[in-house]
Order: sequence, then structure tokens, then C-alpha cells
Amino acid sequence: MTRTYLSDAFATDKVEAMVKLLGLDPLDAEQWDFLQSESTQDLQAAPGSGKTTLIGLKLALMADAWTSQTRGVCVLSHTNTARNEIADRVGLLAAGRSLLRYPHFIGTIQSFVHTFLGLPAVRDRKVEVRSVDDAAFETAALRLLQRPEYSTLRSYVGRQHEGTSIVTGATFTYRDGELAVTGAARDLPFGAQAPSGKQLDHLKRTLARRGIFRFQDMYAIAQEYLARHPGIAAAVTTRFPFVLLDETQDTSATQHELLDLVFASSSTVVQRVGDTNQGIYSEAASVGGPASVFPLPGAPELQVSRRFGPKIAAVASRLAVRRPQKIRGAGPDGQVAVLLFDETTAADVVPTFERMAAVTVPEDILERCPPRVLGARQSPRTSPVYPQSISCYLPGYTPPGRPTAHRTLIDAVRAAGTQWRSGPDSHEAATELWNAVRASFTSPTGEGLPALGRLERSVATPGGRVRILLREILVNADVFDAAGWSMATEQLAVQLKLLTGHQPREVGLEFTAGAAAGVAGKAVPAVAAAVRAVPGTIQSAKGETHAATLILECLEKTGRKFDVTEALRMIAEASDPLRELKSVQAAVQLVFVGATRPTHLLVFAAHRDRGKQYAHAMIDAGWDIRDLTEQ
Repeated sequence: MTRTYLSDAFATDKVEAMVKLLGLDPLDAEQWDFLQSESTQDLQAAPGSGKTTLIGLKLALMADAWTSQTRGVCVLSHTNTARNEIADRVGLLAAGRSLLRYPHFIGTIQSFVHTFLGLPAVRDRKVEVRSVDDAAFETAALRLLQRPEYSTLRSYVGRQHEGTSIVTGATFTYRDGELAVTGAARDLPFGAQAPSGKQLDHLKRTLARRGIFRFQDMYAIAQEYLARHPGIAAAVTTRFPFVLLDETQDTSATQHELLDLVFASSSTVVQRVGDTNQGIYSEAASVGGPASVFPLPGAPELQVSRRFGPKIAAVASRLAVRRPQKIRGAGPDGQVAVLLFDETTAADVVPTFERMAAVTVPEDILERCPPRVLGARQSPRTSPVYPQSISCYLPGYTPPGRPTAHRTLIDAVRAAGTQWRSGPDSHEAATELWNAVRASFTSPTGEGLPALGRLERSVATPGGRVRILLREILVNADVFDAAGWSMATEQLAVQLKLLTGHQPREVGLEFTAGAAAGVAGKAVPAVAAAVRAVPGTIQSAKGETHAATLILECLEKTGRKFDVTEALRMIAEASDPLRELKSVQAAVQLVFVGATRPTHLLVFAAHRDRGKQYAHAMIDAGWDIRDLTEQ
């Protein structure tokens, strides 16, 4: 088959010239090996090892040497954040920017499935797609459930705890050569031939004929499409002779299965990159066939982290629960600390961390990579144990919820912005934001704004310009000040008037400050006045780099153990992570992700009654232990 790029794309002189042009650090042997590899392989990359930089460099070299006008590079990631970071890096050079257009594709796995398989499959059935969105499906399903023909199903779910989730979570699964209706997260409580089962099946297929789907539906529809039209996979692999999959550890079993159906038996080169110890979104490493296991045996590793130094690297190495990993820290020396607290001093944890960051981290670095406060849970549950969540430390903290439930549009924007950065696809965040906009801008005649999918895409139209504004608002969600917010809402109002022909009535557009890290009613010490740490979940911070990171002890998902305590115990006892309970492994895996974010300062917060017993081991390791109950 004809080559699609020049044979000297990765020649030493070209690589060195590109490294110099981009201002990158010299490559080590492992990075050279991956960069010059032109065959299918996996790469296990430690946090901060320059994985994304290496991917960007490789893509820039390929773009510079690409010769085909009809075949391209396919770059897939799990989250929109990772996709945007890769696109930004390749866009630094004119040659790299060619990868942002046909015949190349850079996007999430979800958007890849939509574009090349799912949506063509739906249109092949002569169905007009109205929405692919879980929230939109939920609304439509609950409305349809009220019709008389679904009375048996409606009566059944009404008697069950959270029974409506059976309907709102109804999902297509490809089984035995056809699409079956199943539950999103659990098996259906009735058989397919039971009266309720038949009515659920009818409801789901009715919505499908109307073009209303859940995100997960697209994978099953794509599988059926490939089975009915075998030539589709061949067409996709012909279009893309090279595939690079980033953040592979977060690829679900369903996604792996579908990608394998398309690429596994073809001549397409598939290179997968990720860190199995950061796989917090799926169980991809333990399911599926041999091609789905990541990384494959014998895969090369990037073990050197340039994000942090030896102390934080030693902590991270001890918390690698999925795969033993010796991380070598080549970044700043850094410090590790533990704050011990009780019920009366929990509110002092975040201010103490902020003061520590102000003292230990250079000011310019704090400005570049602001400190973060992270926890595995946002809100407490009905349990007497303490602490359970971020809210236990920050009484004034308001967790971001569904934007449509927020009183003001700015709150919805911030919540959607968080979803945009951490979710698997940008579509859901954009849809949620648009729903909030529709609630905030109403016409005097009572006419509602159209669904997001109905907006035109051309920038020459009001609909297209609204789409551009929505993206800009999402990107700037966390940096709006009062003036910037006023300008953004004014621009929206102008375009919405052009879109609808009416001057919209504005509701809840006032600007409010974002959630402060400090505790309401407590004065912030002068030394920390310029250091405010933004709180959020560990999951939302995945892929970020902070100057300083505080990990708050939270109750793990089974409600029987505390994540930071378990992490400290494993480090103090030098226990084998692979021998821990699955629930402990899951909790510590989240802590690992949080603990590998900072460059200079890593701080754990643990309840004194549980954490004190490990203090001596931590002190021996050179950690800073501070008991807030004694200060």
C-alpha cells in the first residue's frame, strides 16, 4: 500500500530540529523509541512524564511529512479536555494545523463513533437525529411515560425506589444480532416479555424513531451497523492508516470492543498511550479480549516524571494499585505534608493549606499553576460518620449540579465548564449550558428557544454565532469577572434577538463570585490573601497540573472506609496494593490521581483519630506533620 507520509518523517535530524523549534527538553531513550515507532504498540506513561508533549511532537512530525490528500491521522481521547490539549499543541505549527481538518480527525471516542458510525447508521434508517443526550432523553422519556399505553410500566416504576431511572436509563445494547433494550447501570427488574418489559421496549423504540437517543445508544447502533454493512469498517480503516489513542486507561469495555471491531484486524497502525494507574472511569484493563487489555505485556514505559521531584514520586509509586510502577521524579524537590484535624478544626484545614502554599511555593509558579483542593466526594450523605465530603471542610461550598437547577446563569456556566473539561464529550456540557440559557432568556410571547441540535452551524447565521458564543463561555467559565460576564450576556441577548425576532426577557443574569475556598465567616490570614485554592473533585482535576494540591479525606463509596487514611496506611505499612480489597484499591486509585497533580506541595488531610498512628512513619519519610488540634 502506498505510504501516506515521507519515509524520513522521524529521522534524527528532523526530530531534533522540531524539538528545538518547539522549545522542548531533550528526549530520553524511551521517548525516542516511541517517537520513531511506526508499528502498533502501547505506551505506559507515568503522570508528568511528558506524554501529551510527546504525542504533540509525534503528530507535528507526521503532519510535516504527510503526503496523502484523502487518508489521514485519527487521534482519539477519552475527554474533551485531552482532545483540546492535543489540538492546541499540534496547532502551534502551520503543518500541525493541517491535522485539524480533512482528511484527519482529532476528537473524543464518542465524537468518532457519532461521526463515522452511529449517526450514519441512524440516518441509514431514515431517522432524523434530534438529540443524542442523556438529559434530553430523560425529559422525553418521562413525558412519553404519561401516555395511556404505558400505564402498566408507569404503575410498576411508581412502586419502586427511584423507579423512573428504569425508564430514563433505558439503553440499546447489541445482542445476538439485534438491538435489545437494557438498563443503563443495572439489569432490568422484569423480563423482556413481561407487560412492563414490552412497554419499555415500545417506549424506547418510539423515542428512537423520533430521533432521541442516549449517548450509550450510539455504540450499540454502531455495532449493528458494522454487522449489517461489513464494508464500513474497511472504509474507516482505509481513511485512517494511523490511529493514536490517548488516555487509553479510561476507555470503557464497550468502547474497546467497538474500536477493535473497526481496527483490530486491519493494517491500520494503532498506538495506545495512557497510565493504567489513573484509570478511574472504567474497568477497561480487566475486560474484553487480549487487544483490550492495556498496556499489553512488554509495552515500553515512561517512568520519569518531570512534574514533581523524588518525594512526591515516592508517594505516587506506593499508591500505584493497578500496576506496580516505580516513578522517578525529575521535577522540583517538593514537599509532602499531612494535616491532622478533628470535628472542631476541620474548617481550619483549607486556610492552613493556603498559608503553606504561600510560604513554600514561588509566587510566579502559584500564579501559573494555582493550588487546588480536591476530594472524592462533593456532598455528604445520610450517614453519621465524619468527614464524608468536601462540604464537611467548606460549609460555604456549593457543589456544581445540573445547570438547569441553578438560580443564576453564571452558576450554570461554571458547572457546565467543569463538565466540559472533565467529561467524555463536549456535547453534553454544551447542551446543559444551552438548556440554562433557554431558561434565562425567554421571549415576551412565551415562545421557547429551539433545542441545541436545531441551531444552524454556519457562522453567517445567528444560530452559528450563538454556538460560537456558547463555546467561548464554556472555555472562560472559571475566569469571568463582572465586566466580562456583562459583555458575554449582552452578546448572547443580541444574537438571541436575531435568532427569535424578539427581545428576550432576561432572568437570573446577575454576576456572582465563584465558590471561595475559604470558610464562610472566617477571616483569611494576610499571608494567604493572594492564595486562594479552588475546590473540586479529584475526577475533575484529572490531567491538570497544580503548584500545590490538598487532598481532603472523604468516605469511600462503600461507606465503610476513608480514602486518605487507607492511602496513609498503605504507605506506612509498605503493603502490596494488589493484595488490598477492591474497594480500597478504587479509593486509593483516586488518591493517586490527586497526589500526582502538584509540582511543589502535596498535602493530605486526615482525621486525627485515624491518621495519628501513621505520623511516625511519615516523619521518618521526611514529611511535614501538623496536628491542627494542638495549634
